[in-house]
Amino acid sequence: MTPLLCIAHRGGPQIANAPLPENSLAAIERALALGVYAVEIDVFQIEGELLVTHDRRLGRVVSGQGIITEQPLSYLREQRLENGESIPTLQQILELVGDKAVLNIEIKGANSVPTLVRVLQDYVGSHSGNYEQYTISSFDHQQLFQCMQQLPQIKRGVLIEGIPLDYAKCCEPLAAYSFNTHLSFLTPELIQDAKERGLKNWVYTLNHEDDWAYVESLGVDAVFTDKPDKLLAFNRDFASRQQ
Repeated sequence: MTPLLCIAHRGGPQIANAPLPENSLAAIERALALGVYAVEIDVFQIEGELLVTHDRRLGRVVSGQGIITEQPLSYLREQRLENGESIPTLQQILELVGDKAVLNIEIKGANSVPTLVRVLQDYVGSHSGNYEQYTISSFDHQQLFQCMQQLPQIKRGVLIEGIPLDYAKCCEPLAAYSFNTHLSFLTPELIQDAKERGLKNWVYTLNHEDDWAYVESLGVDAVFTDKPDKLLAFNRDFASRQQ
């Protein structure tokens, strides 16, 4: 077995006793300073801009009211997170992360792929970047298929919540890199099937030590967590757990 790769879920907002808004620049900057393997963010496409936030409805993390995709971009630019930040753009996240970690971009909103392809191509081209440090994931497998067609050099993570009859077979037509599964529906058979298909197993969202120990015993590769500091501490004890 190997230590679990640490993916800061929505930037890892629940560190110690100093929570920060999820998907905020402040949370992501702090996670990067910890040395996480990857940062995960969520994007919605609004008027040709990719905004980094998770909820389709405003009011929980971001101020304002209504469904995000029904609001004009000008209105959304005026809204704030609890720490005073505006909703970050994907461009801002790309600049912040740079080459410090893998960036997992989860597509939440519809019609995101053309804008996502443009932004990533522009950034990588202008910064002499490397597509290898990015992965695109989604529950929307149609948009993942579009990503495969339009930007095949970026790895794809297939998100599911459940146990399909054919296990990880849905990853094959998407030429996926990882199978991103929910802890509540994790079984040894599901993990094994993914391994046999050559997939990485990434599991979401785990915030407790007993859950980390469980998936580690299954041979999971990486976990999404809101508490990257705690998971990294857990990993530092990996050698002692093997004795």
